[in-house]
Amino acid sequence: MAALYILIPVAVVLVAVAIWVFFWAVDSGQFDDLDGPAHSILFDDDEPQKPSAADAVESSEDQPEQRKGD
Repeated sequence: MAALYILIPVAVVLVAVAIWVFFWAVDSGQFDDLDGPAHSILFDDDEPQKPSAADAVESSEDQPEQRKGD
């Protein structure tokens, strides 16, 4: 019976802390958008990169020159 005098206040304090953490998370925006990040990975918004003039020069320097007579 003596243990209940300790366990009940400890349980009440733990519940109070859990409620405080929940309201802190809601106020800080932790639960604002749960579906957006999960769906954003499925859609590719980026357009494919087009090679720039500098990339074309670099790639032509990496390849050996081709001769017409070979």
